[in-house]
Amino acid sequence: MLLFAVLLSFHQPATAAVFQVSDIRVEGLQRIAPGTVFNYLPVQVGDTVGEDVTGGIIRALYKTGFFDDVRVERDGGVLVLWVRERPAIAEIKITGNKDIETKALNSALEDIGLKEGRVFNRSVLDRIEQELERQYFARGKYGVLIQSTVSPLERNRVAINIDITEGLTARIKQINMIGNDAFSSKELGKLFKLGPTRWNSFYSKNDQYSKQKLAGDLETLRSFYLDRGFIKFDIKSTQVSISADKKEIYITIVLDEGKPYAISDIKLAGEPVIPTERLFPLIHLKRGDLFSRKETTESAERISKLLGDEGYAFANVNTIPEIDEAAHTVAVTFFVDAGKRVYVRRVNMKGNTRTRDEVLRREMRQLETAWFSADLVRKSRERLQRLGYFEDVSIETPAVPGTPDQVDVDVTVKEKPAGNLAAGIGYSQEQGVLLNASITQNNFLGTGKRVAVAFNTSSATSLYQIGFTNPYYTVDGISRGFNLSYSETNFYELIGADYSSNVGIAEINFGLPITDTSRAGMAFRYQYTEFTAGNSDIAQQFVKDNGNQFNDFMVATSYTKDYRDTAIFPTRGGLRTLSAELTVPGSDLQYYKLNFQEQRYISLTSRFVLTVTGILGYGDGYGSTDSLPFFDNYYAGGPRSVRGWVANSLGPREITTNNPVGGNLKMAGSVELYAPPPVGGDFEKTLRLGVFFDFGSVWWMDSSNLLTKTGFDLGDLRYSTGVSVTWLSPIGALSLSLAYPLNDEPGDKTQVFQFGVGKTF
Repeated sequence: MLLFAVLLSFHQPATAAVFQVSDIRVEGLQRIAPGTVFNYLPVQVGDTVGEDVTGGIIRALYKTGFFDDVRVERDGGVLVLWVRERPAIAEIKITGNKDIETKALNSALEDIGLKEGRVFNRSVLDRIEQELERQYFARGKYGVLIQSTVSPLERNRVAINIDITEGLTARIKQINMIGNDAFSSKELGKLFKLGPTRWNSFYSKNDQYSKQKLAGDLETLRSFYLDRGFIKFDIKSTQVSISADKKEIYITIVLDEGKPYAISDIKLAGEPVIPTERLFPLIHLKRGDLFSRKETTESAERISKLLGDEGYAFANVNTIPEIDEAAHTVAVTFFVDAGKRVYVRRVNMKGNTRTRDEVLRREMRQLETAWFSADLVRKSRERLQRLGYFEDVSIETPAVPGTPDQVDVDVTVKEKPAGNLAAGIGYSQEQGVLLNASITQNNFLGTGKRVAVAFNTSSATSLYQIGFTNPYYTVDGISRGFNLSYSETNFYELIGADYSSNVGIAEINFGLPITDTSRAGMAFRYQYTEFTAGNSDIAQQFVKDNGNQFNDFMVATSYTKDYRDTAIFPTRGGLRTLSAELTVPGSDLQYYKLNFQEQRYISLTSRFVLTVTGILGYGDGYGSTDSLPFFDNYYAGGPRSVRGWVANSLGPREITTNNPVGGNLKMAGSVELYAPPPVGGDFEKTLRLGVFFDFGSVWWMDSSNLLTKTGFDLGDLRYSTGVSVTWLSPIGALSLSLAYPLNDEPGDKTQVFQFGVGKTF
């Protein structure tokens, strides 16, 4: 009995009495260091412990998630903590998953708390099973079965195996509409992205049910009715059911259409501050027409935009409908609250670590201390984007704190690499491998000046070129540039014709801004040409008539209108160029060339952009020169003209050699549909897929008994179609195309696959 009393005095529960802690001892630890436990304890040596404290100790240690069991005892003045650690996760193995990658699953598990090396918690595993089921349900796999197995290992560790049986994806079998009288179910069904399986469902995934997609389709349905006068339209219920075998989904939507309402009156209220005769034309509603929420909203936005352009940055335009239930009409009132007129305090530039502030500021049309204009802010952003120096340009107009009539204009840019290394490579049976390269600095030392050095190392052409352009030679935006080049062209390697030329050029050019989107240009050029005829009949005839060395002085004029929304992957707008070149009287060769090119970008949807390109060129001689010098002819065929044919291979040919010689009239064009890839991330911004249709050819308009054909004939046009890929890679724009010639004839040189780095096709 005495021995029992002594033991009891040393090992009595901590709750038996209040005592002062002289030491703390932790029993049962295997992997966790005692110091970790001490960090979470609410008591320290020297503290007094009683019944009110021990409960807090137990709760604190349980809260760590490290332990399955915690006991608090007393051994004299020593506080004894008995713990049983939870096992550590030694291995996580996932099997059976095909629809979701293992990497993505492991990342999701880690976010929730299940990772190798961490403490195992059974409740976390249960939550993970539920989350995995939810992920598979979102993909239409309602028959998914997830089984988790926890296997104990030595040293208090466990191995977790998650076995997934995905099952088949449930497909939407039918979408039923109930209560629609004004419109047929077939017509309404076309509004939905979701629907029964179609030929393109493997790509669009339209037959896979998603709660978010259905919510979007229902909102589209609601807008459809509200834009056709059904103000009281309502979706009473939506039922989604799945078949017993979990393979088919049925969606039933119950509608209450109501009656269509016509517009009885249109009013303006509030304080417009702008004469109503300028505002009413912006309201595209008519009395007697059916009410349209879309037209009403867009009308309010047009009024807001006009007010913003006039300096009322915080203008508010609200539409207030007054409904007459008996007559089924609605009177629409546009309540205009213009607020105070606002001016710009400061224009701030951010993100331009290399580009100087002045390069950005000279493109700004919204100026400091001037009235704020939303239109000028938009134009400023577009001008900055068209520079091509930046990946992204954003402009914010925050209000100045404490000053209701001032805003700041914060311009944030994300710079691209300032230099561009452009290269091209191709292959044909006639020329083999073709290489060319250029180094261009469009924003030299952040000044906005352009410096370019180019060379070509193909077997057909050797080109050496250096150029410099200052886009703001004057503060008014007049540009000045210089260009020096020397080229040696072996036409035998280029097109198979036996003649060659050496050309040296020295040029000075100027550009004059006409509007925010258009410029006029003029260049003065000296050109030295040395020509070698070889065995070509047409070349020998030209040398006989004109000689083989020429000193020509040329004047070139141009007009450019660039109204694209951005220089990289435009989605709307266009680029138009007209140019004329003329050798002045007294030059050895007297001729001229006229060129026209236009590209239009049409945004079809948020993802698809249609590009239409047209090219027209004509040249001829005058004075002592009978025709355009044939070595300065236009050529067609190849990546930058008609894809599917070898470069420069289309058009008239010499009778004796059957080699192409180009022509003095060129017509070409392209229609191409672009879209980003069906993946997200960086590729969505740097990659474009295209489907194209090309056409074009060249003609020799003057009569000649040395050529197979002269004169203009639309039947000579060549057509091709195919697919293209353009990728803005780290070394430049990489372009590839697979083209199928539609009307090639015997003797044509076709080339299905073409690609290059540095230029887009």
